Amino acid sequence: MGELDGRAVLEAGPIRVDVAGRSVTVDGRAVDLTPTEFKLLETLLRRRGQAQSRPQLLERVWRARGDMRTRTVDMHVRRLRAKLGPAAPHIETVRGFGYRLQDTP
Repeated sequence: MGELDGRAVLEAGPIRVDVAGRSVTVDGRAVDLTPTEFKLLETLLRRRGQAQSRPQLLERVWRARGDMRTRTVDMHVRRLRAKLGPAAPHIETVRGFGYRLQDTP
């Protein structure tokens, strides 16, 4: 984590998130995310290297009960990966569990 004019900046590989500025770049290119996609990416970045279960992500990003049966997390991760383009492999699927963001794919 770094700072940009006193604001928190989260980074992993080519992904850079200015939390206060609500902006995301990949290799310096601006990436337009929905508020939910931004929160999902921020959550994964803040816990980078740690596997996050689907129920944990539901609770942290959507403030929903973690025991809900839904494909919401998977759908949003799919969209987020598409928008991240070449940085998509940094979001790793942990089979049968959830997702993890890595500094290197």
